[in-house]
Amino acid sequence: MRGMGKLAILPLLAVGLSTLASCVDEKIVFRDRELFEDPLTEAGSFLGYTSAEDKLTVCGNCHVGPQSEWEETAHASAWDGLQASGGAQAFCEGCHTVSEMGNAVTVAAGHNATGEERYRDVQCESCHGPGLTHVTDPSDATVPMAQMAILDATSDPTLGCAQCHSGDHHPFANEWAESAHGSVNAYPAGRSECEACHTGEGALAAFGVNTIYTEQMDVALDGNHLPITCAVCHDPHGSDFTAQLRFPIDAPSEDANLCMKCHQKRGQPDPTSSRGPHSPEGPTLLGTAGWWPPDFTGPFVSTHGSLEENPRLCAGCHVNSFEVTDEVTGDFVFSATGHRFEATPCVDAQGVPTAGPCANSEKTYEACTDCHSATVAEQLVDQAETSVAPLIAQLQALVDDVEMNMPTEFDTSDSRYTVAEGSKFNLGLAEAAGAVVHNPFLIRALLNASISAMQDEYP
Repeated sequence: MRGMGKLAILPLLAVGLSTLASCVDEKIVFRDRELFEDPLTEAGSFLGYTSAEDKLTVCGNCHVGPQSEWEETAHASAWDGLQASGGAQAFCEGCHTVSEMGNAVTVAAGHNATGEERYRDVQCESCHGPGLTHVTDPSDATVPMAQMAILDATSDPTLGCAQCHSGDHHPFANEWAESAHGSVNAYPAGRSECEACHTGEGALAAFGVNTIYTEQMDVALDGNHLPITCAVCHDPHGSDFTAQLRFPIDAPSEDANLCMKCHQKRGQPDPTSSRGPHSPEGPTLLGTAGWWPPDFTGPFVSTHGSLEENPRLCAGCHVNSFEVTDEVTGDFVFSATGHRFEATPCVDAQGVPTAGPCANSEKTYEACTDCHSATVAEQLVDQAETSVAPLIAQLQALVDDVEMNMPTEFDTSDSRYTVAEGSKFNLGLAEAAGAVVHNPFLIRALLNASISAMQDEYP
């Protein structure tokens, strides 16, 4: 039967070949469709959608990859989101459509000027600017580049992303501008080995991002660096991670976690350097930081570093939003976005986050309330800091004694890494900002082990 089946195919194959032979004279005609309609003059050369129903942007006809990624972002449904919010008003539409908001255009354009459906949603041109010149002359010289900066010449967050992601109701840019990410320190930014974490352009290069942007040529000049702006951490075109982040925040790994890409430098000691810990938050949270004396066993993972207890890890405490209302009237006052990146920010009399420093009692513990009450969280912070204070004092006295009487124990030019050097590193780790709260179990264990090691080594 199997042999008969194979033979039966032959007549059919012959018929198929005969049919193909009869088609060789047929002509295939390709029909080009219109990629866009000429925009109205008042639209300011913005093109918007080729098909609003399909959410196909004019740019997406050629830039297929970014188009497909963008379709999955909240920007692609910005118009419908506004209409469903229950608070849609005409003055909101500029930030939910293609307009002069978010780009270099300074006069009403796009949806703000025409009200046309083709400009609904936050499309490519919202950030890149008008695309008409480029689609009529698709060359490198006409590419409309988006800007990375969100601060204007007066350091106000009013450019790019900040034109929409600001204000009392969504002050992402305003809070960011007051954070450490919002400024550039001249000293580390001027050193090539530091720029991957202390400049926006350096971080993008370290992340392997090769996109072009308006300031790309200027940042090559000394002293003209970008801070860690929105597009450093968030991919404007979309990503597989929450909030369009470039890397996950729920990965318990110094190499994979977005925050730990930078917040993990010298979490363990460098025997060739006399410098102490430098941004050791990641390994401290994960319980792997510090100098480990002989017979020390770890890691010591705190609840803050546990995916089960705190699935967002760093962001679980440092990026939290909450709304501030008037205690008497209940009226809206401010919507904090967590983009100060402070787990327990100082607040004013109304409860609005403000610049520090301040006492623990003058901070808000809203970020802690998923696991604790605000009152208990404040008590736990005080208890953790109080519990390590005598250990820090005891270890400091031992380190000072050895440093005075046996200075060679701190000689970094030799190949030895002494108990004194390791203990001094752990002392610096315990005194680093927030280290105790990040992982009180690890800090206490390291201090106790260091004290014992010092007493054994230098009786």
